[in-house]
Amino acid sequence: MSIRDAFLEQSENCAALGSPFMGRLLALLADRLSRGTPVAEKILTWPGDPRAHADNVPLRLGGALHALKLEGLALEDVYPPFDVPDDLLWSGVYKAMQDHAPRLMTWLDNPPQTNEVRRSAAILPALAAVRARFDLPVALFELGCSGGLNLRPDIFRLEIAGTALGPSDAPVVFEPEWRGAMPQPKVPTIVGRFGVDLNPIDPTTSDGKLRLLSYLWADQPDRIARTRSAIDLATTHPAEISKGDAGDWLPRVLNAPEPGVLRFVFHTVAAQYFPKSTKDAVQNAMDAAARTATANTPLAHFQMEADGGSGARLLLAMWPDGEQLELGRADFHGRWIEWAGLSDLKS
Repeated sequence: MSIRDAFLEQSENCAALGSPFMGRLLALLADRLSRGTPVAEKILTWPGDPRAHADNVPLRLGGALHALKLEGLALEDVYPPFDVPDDLLWSGVYKAMQDHAPRLMTWLDNPPQTNEVRRSAAILPALAAVRARFDLPVALFELGCSGGLNLRPDIFRLEIAGTALGPSDAPVVFEPEWRGAMPQPKVPTIVGRFGVDLNPIDPTTSDGKLRLLSYLWADQPDRIARTRSAIDLATTHPAEISKGDAGDWLPRVLNAPEPGVLRFVFHTVAAQYFPKSTKDAVQNAMDAAARTATANTPLAHFQMEADGGSGARLLLAMWPDGEQLELGRADFHGRWIEWAGLSDLKS
């Protein structure tokens, strides 16, 4: 796939995920980006795979440009909430690429790291399903956690059709379009929050906050406001985030289970970016931990990952019994959830 095709593909993805502005911006870049400036040269001669499931060059540039806007350095008069003609938008983008080339070049070196906190709208009912089977406190272990904002799902609130999970005074509230059965009614107590990422972001720093917000889309102020609130919570509810490969980290953290605590390993739209060696190491670590899991040291694995169907597949496995539950499907940004019935689980 050519770099221009990658921009057009991501343009369609953004439009389908509710961002007409990003759809238009990336299509414009696909059409008008030309060699002759340092930023364009770097993009158009990209040595790797520019597509969304690999290096995702379009969203690297999209995040870099949005960061300029968020800091008030450029694009303020052509980005949302303003709706300007294509020629004026392109003029602003081209000027930004000229005026801020060194900064944009640095940002292009790093992959996008979107912490879409609305994915916790799927994590919360998965935790409730686990509590229905094992009424134990839970330690969370997230793979590819970025800034770790989704390591705090129990502090968020899910509201659907008169049913709610999470504290009534939660500053972050999800109200997805809910299809199917109602979730189990209670969330377990969380006693540990651990995550790993190749390049973790510290949401409590100004640089970390900017990076997390930059990969959101400028015409989706609700996502930005929700993420700002989740970032604020990170300062009062700390998580332990490690820098490293998930395949190296997971065997170590699962090696010594704490009696009376369920280990909940999860990842959301992250596994597609793992190399095969990491995927194999993660699977081996889960298999080893599953073999030694007991009713007093249970283990769960929740996956919200793309499988080629609509949105992401929601899969939950639990040990020591080795149950595999198809929980349903969810929009990649948590806008809708199709939830399967769990009538076999104890409430």
